[in-house]
Amino acid sequence: MAVAWKAPFGKTDSRARELLQSGNVMWGLDDEEEVFGLYGVPYQPVSILVTHDKIIRTGWVGALGEVKLRAELDALLATAP
Repeated sequence: MAVAWKAPFGKTDSRARELLQSGNVMWGLDDEEEVFGLYGVPYQPVSILVTHDKIIRTGWVGALGEVKLRAELDALLATAP
């Protein structure tokens, strides 16, 4: 699940379709900042990786470089059954 905010819906929708081509990632626009407020997130990007059995594996605030992001995703995939 991905949540976006602070952008027009049309622009966000076209970018989401470009980046999430598989259609397997659900996303929504939190233009009222309800979700971000609920979790105390003051800004983006914030990322949380969750295992197949709904356990938070890791999370971080800010952007990661490609090498570090790939390592985090590979580690997450290694937990899949």
